[in-house]
Amino acid sequence: MANGTLKVSNIQTSSGSGTITIGQSGETVNIPSGTTVSGAGANTPSFFASNSGANQDISDATATKVTLGNEVYDTASAFADSRFTVPSGEAGKYCFVFSADCHSLAVDNLNIATLLIYKNGSTVGEIAADFRDHPVRRFAVTGSIILDLSASDYIELYANIDDTSGSPRLVGDSGFTTYLGGYKIIGA
Repeated sequence: MANGTLKVSNIQTSSGSGTITIGQSGETVNIPSGTTVSGAGANTPSFFASNSGANQDISDATATKVTLGNEVYDTASAFADSRFTVPSGEAGKYCFVFSADCHSLAVDNLNIATLLIYKNGSTVGEIAADFRDHPVRRFAVTGSIILDLSASDYIELYANIDDTSGSPRLVGDSGFTTYLGGYKIIGA
């Protein structure tokens, strides 16, 4: 059989239900760069936002919502006011990545840096770095979490920095040092 290109607008089973197989065991299915995958095969909705370029001074030892004013991308317009809200019809499992560059503004004053993921206003995930025996000046706390979400559930990033000087800061360098990103997991 000769090699060729199949050009069609739609592929369906003849019965209207069943399985369509592309390729066979041992073969590679290639999706060329520049191609957009949509529907159930896409990791969308997805978003990424940071506080690039804007420092955020916060209260000492107090959980404070992280301000993420630099929206890098948002496939479903679901990120606003430093909050991701699951769009209607997009319930499922989501993976979130997050980081905060925690700064004490003085040498050896950073005791504990904690990041918290809030779902609908309550903590569902936490990651911390504890330096009480050997305080530091600055540290980036980074983590990830997978959550099962329903439509209209919302996710926010909070930070809690215990700083001897009493003047902690979330750093907003020109790169991505403090951020929150996420996407819907396909096949989960």
